[in-house]
Amino acid sequence: MNKKKTIEQEIIIKGTPHEIYEVFMDAKKHSKLTESKAKVSREVGGSFSIYEGALSGKNVELIQDKKIVQTWRGDGENWPKGYYSKITLIFEPDDKGTLIKFTHIDIPEASYESVKEGWDMYYWEPLKEMFGK
Repeated sequence: MNKKKTIEQEIIIKGTPHEIYEVFMDAKKHSKLTESKAKVSREVGGSFSIYEGALSGKNVELIQDKKIVQTWRGDGENWPKGYYSKITLIFEPDDKGTLIKFTHIDIPEASYESVKEGWDMYYWEPLKEMFGK
């Protein structure tokens, strides 16, 4: 496989850590955020599927309202079949709401730009709108 890349971002959202954790882990809320059908297990080892399976993976570590670690894959043409990267979301209370410390590691280089754009477009912007800028 070619080189792998990492995305590291910090995003502030006006909701509480609990509210934001729930948006990621509650299938109904996740579906509302992404405006697509989301299936999300709340169990470690359980899987998730978003955008009709265009994004999928498994829960590696879950700490209620604090941390989500998941294996993650896209089904784009530049994404190797059966290959998983890994995302980590850490939620910290902040004066302005919640600081999300986000890391996405082992992204195939060919998919990096579209994945990076995707997080902004399909997650951070809609989250900011959901909770008010």
